[in-house]
Amino acid sequence: MQIELFRDDYHFEERVSAKARSIRLEVRPDRRVVLVYPRWTPRAEALAFLRSRERWVREKLAEMAQLAAARPLPQQLRWDGSDLLQLRGRELAVRVEPARLRSVNVRFEPERIVVFAPPALRETPRKLEAALRQALAHQARLDAVRLLEDGAAPLGVRYRELRINDPQTLWGSCNPGAVICLSWRLVMAPPEVFRYVAVHELCHLVHLDHSARFWNLVGRQMPDYETHKRWLRDHGHQLHGWLPRRKA
Repeated sequence: MQIELFRDDYHFEERVSAKARSIRLEVRPDRRVVLVYPRWTPRAEALAFLRSRERWVREKLAEMAQLAAARPLPQQLRWDGSDLLQLRGRELAVRVEPARLRSVNVRFEPERIVVFAPPALRETPRKLEAALRQALAHQARLDAVRLLEDGAAPLGVRYRELRINDPQTLWGSCNPGAVICLSWRLVMAPPEVFRYVAVHELCHLVHLDHSARFWNLVGRQMPDYETHKRWLRDHGHQLHGWLPRRKA
């Protein structure tokens, strides 16, 4: 069930989730505040939780607005030779080069991203974007496999499947069936931020919650994890500015 309300200064959404284990609040850069709670939790209790954190919500909204003003979200790619795209924490130039190909091919170089396209497709931004997004997702999978393999051994765990997707709010998830899902946009973040999310999800194979035991385990695998967790909190929304999700 989902209920949406418009308040004076933010858009409030209320969601009852069959998967949620506890009440949580999600504050998003587009001034949406989402209250998520388990289906067995009384609505009055969930709304009381929101009221008790109203001050935190407004502080978070103000903080996000300040960050956005300091550095606006990137615009749509113009494909005119002036575009920049973030990859592993660095902004690289995006160049379109003519090529005798039947489809678009993308190559990641140390200082730039080259999109090779046949003449017929060079003037079709949607197809260029789709190819670039697909190439980034492929690179994210390669990086994720390496990070998960490196992180699983010290924990003595194994994941069953890796899925790379483009969720709006979560950077990663791990279900009881040992399926780990990661956002492809993490390949644009600094490498240690991507590693933090991978370690976070691997630790859920030991503790499928966010208890003190879970965070202690994360800390043992990555003592500076709070730095990278904070980076996602402060800058993660910018990753959605590049190649934004298109509405169907």
